[in-house]
Amino acid sequence: MNLKKFPRILIAAAGSGSGKTTIVSGLLAALNKRGVKAIGYKAGPDYIDPEHHRRAGKCKIYNLDTWLTSREKVYELFCKTANGYDIAVVEGVMGLYDGGKHGISSSADIAKLLNIPVILVVNAKSVGESAAAVALGFREYDKQINLAGVILNNIGSDSHREMIEQGLNKVNIKLIGAVKRNDNLKIPERHLGLLPAEELERQNISEQEHIEAARLAVEAGVDIDKLLDAANSAPELQEPEAENIINNININKKKFRIAVARDEAFSFYYPDSLEYLESLGAELIYFSPVHDKTLPEDINAAIFGGGFPEIFARELEANISMRESIINNKNLKIFAECGGMMYLSEYLIDFDNNKYNMLGLIPASCAMHDRLQTVGYVTCESLSDNILGIKGSVLRGHEFHFSTMTPLIEDASKFNYAFKFTRLRTGKSYPGGYVSENILASYLHLNFRGNEQAAKYFTES
Repeated sequence: MNLKKFPRILIAAAGSGSGKTTIVSGLLAALNKRGVKAIGYKAGPDYIDPEHHRRAGKCKIYNLDTWLTSREKVYELFCKTANGYDIAVVEGVMGLYDGGKHGISSSADIAKLLNIPVILVVNAKSVGESAAAVALGFREYDKQINLAGVILNNIGSDSHREMIEQGLNKVNIKLIGAVKRNDNLKIPERHLGLLPAEELERQNISEQEHIEAARLAVEAGVDIDKLLDAANSAPELQEPEAENIINNININKKKFRIAVARDEAFSFYYPDSLEYLESLGAELIYFSPVHDKTLPEDINAAIFGGGFPEIFARELEANISMRESIINNKNLKIFAECGGMMYLSEYLIDFDNNKYNMLGLIPASCAMHDRLQTVGYVTCESLSDNILGIKGSVLRGHEFHFSTMTPLIEDASKFNYAFKFTRLRTGKSYPGGYVSENILASYLHLNFRGNEQAAKYFTES
């Protein structure tokens, strides 16, 4: 048995909107300024928060999700990527105990799997000593969780902090810090969550100024030495066997080239998912459907990830040369997720009911709605052979979208649906996506690391 020390901490919250993303961004920036070598993680299937953290801490960020990948692979990924760092900082998802059915992939699930001390962020706005009762309830709800302390957010004054600290002392919970109320720290939101880091400047918001404000707030309000002590108190982990650990990436033996759409319209990718494709021999060539004129040369396949094509529909429609480059590449294998599928459709209708022509590779339209249409973990059974596997093969993934897709053929029952989706939480099943000889597109977000057979089928073809 080879035990190894991985200093680590998980910043969780009592619920969404508590401010943990801003606090983690400020913490990573503060650690970077101190010269502390940090790596970041995000629990759950989030794409947006990790990019904020990456830019704030100037460090690598990975997702930890026990549905998108197996528990064993989450453990292996953490041990591989956290090795050699002074501290691993994990941001939780929603509230500490919130996740999929039976708590799968919740912050608590990740904390127990990796034996991580938890710091609970409590939004103290309009609450006094009751904040201590909230923290106590979270500690007592699951005794397997090591609640190492609390960070109070939105504190109004020093006396406000002292009032809550007295309550925490009564129940023997450490106060790690208290961040004062500051509206300048808030990151603007959009329908899928926080505004992506790539678009802050587009909204006339200085990303660097926001990072600096978060850093200063954390440095002023959080006892970083106490937090580092909590991280160093984490027990040693047993390293995975050498033959099992994720170490098979060989960037010197590339067999094929995959174009990956990546810009402000398409940015939803899991780092370890793309790294796994590289480990199978892929050379990933990034390009922009918004800004570039054509696809990269000599590619074997293309991936269009999720993102915000509805926000950049005008630019995507106007880039005719890029659209023609994709449409005219008849033999190109294309895998598209969510926003990528919307780009492949005939046209896209945005929130203001404006209609924009897209690629027309799928005989369907996509339209945005004011309300969330679907969110949650799913399994997808292939209804026919496709570029990721044979008929009947099953993928695991996640859905999160405000749009719907509508077939544009006379008999919708003859539409080439790709999958039978089944929701993890409710068990409800329904057809979704589109499949043809070279195209597989749907609302499914997947991690190739957690769907290795699909990744191998895709790359070997």
